[in-house]
Amino acid sequence: MGNDASRDAAENTAHPDFRLVQASDDFQRLRGSHRSFVFPLAGAFLLWYFLYVLLADYAHGLLSIPVVGNINVGLVLGLLQFVSTFGITAWYVRRANSTLDPQAEAIRAEIEGHDFDAEQSVGAGREGGAR
Repeated sequence: MGNDASRDAAENTAHPDFRLVQASDDFQRLRGSHRSFVFPLAGAFLLWYFLYVLLADYAHGLLSIPVVGNINVGLVLGLLQFVSTFGITAWYVRRANSTLDPQAEAIRAEIEGHDFDAEQSVGAGREGGAR
């Protein structure tokens, strides 16, 4: 019995129709901005990674060329895998902070600022009010 009031309040609270939000032009622009950055960059990194793996498997002579002392080409390329991972992460964070996050915040503000409760109470009034 004590939960009836909270359950009724939860049932009367309207939620945004996320299918409509997803179909909006703003959301589609955000999605396009994200995909146009992430997919090519992920593809380029995967090519770079698999190139390194293939070189390690099939080009022992190339990777064993000494660069300085005991440091060879294979070690340098392996370390560049880490450097490129951190570089891509930093690039993505900068891009997200400058481009993606402001677009997402605008969509979020629009959703949260919308008075869904008022629309539902108007609809409930038309149907006879209480359940």
